[in-house]
Amino acid sequence: MNKLDLQQKANQVRKHIVTALHAAKCGHPGGSLSAADIVTYLYFEELNVDPKNPKMEDRDRFVLSKGHVAPVLYSTLALKGYFPEEELLKLRKTGAMLQGHPDMKGIPGVDMSSGSLGQGISVAAGMALSAKLNNKDYRVYTLLGDGEIQEGQVWEAAMFAGHRKLDNLVVIVDNNNLQIDGCISDVCSPYPIVDKFKAFNFHVIEIDGHDFDAIEAAFKEAKATKGMPTAIIAKTTKGKGVSFMENQASWHGAAPNDEQFATAIADLEKVGEALCQK
Repeated sequence: MNKLDLQQKANQVRKHIVTALHAAKCGHPGGSLSAADIVTYLYFEELNVDPKNPKMEDRDRFVLSKGHVAPVLYSTLALKGYFPEEELLKLRKTGAMLQGHPDMKGIPGVDMSSGSLGQGISVAAGMALSAKLNNKDYRVYTLLGDGEIQEGQVWEAAMFAGHRKLDNLVVIVDNNNLQIDGCISDVCSPYPIVDKFKAFNFHVIEIDGHDFDAIEAAFKEAKATKGMPTAIIAKTTKGKGVSFMENQASWHGAAPNDEQFATAIADLEKVGEALCQK
């Protein structure tokens, strides 16, 4: 898939995100929108997965460690064909398939139930070690929030992954610089993030998390890296694509009302129109 196709897919994912959250009247748009390009690239270019066979034994694994941004995962899975897009309108509804956090038992394509911050990277490291022990070629990817890496368990898992030389593990940090209480540097600064992962024996790559050329290059570099896990630190914009949500911590966990939803969709329609002109 070329860069323009990926940009269009990511824009559709963003439309799905705001549509689902508007229908649910609750949820987490900011971090879902910031991660949309990364997750789109993973499912439409990087991961060896099959929507028709979600439990394929040798599939690559993806763990959404910051599970509260489930809307970005659900929107991408729906677009990929794991389940009907109509399910997105039932997000967080009683009895519906799509819960507020990913559920591996009830949602096709979800490899790990997540949402308790800090735990996803530990699970991903375990999956990567399992592949090594069983001589399997599948790779494991996990997406963390930059606020999430304030959790101590993240660094225990990083220590383990580096020590075990898990070169089939890729940790992606969605570095949008905001968490629910404000700037991560003000709440409890995890900076310098790059130096921290290097100290735990990771190969580290810094990228613009909205640039598909940079995203592609980073994942290719990760695949070529042997003897150590890779951490991709993706600089992103919280609320990306929606004018009034961008760089606003207040949109960490709030759903748009009818008027805001109309504005958000109009913003994303403009992005789509601009892409069609390319």
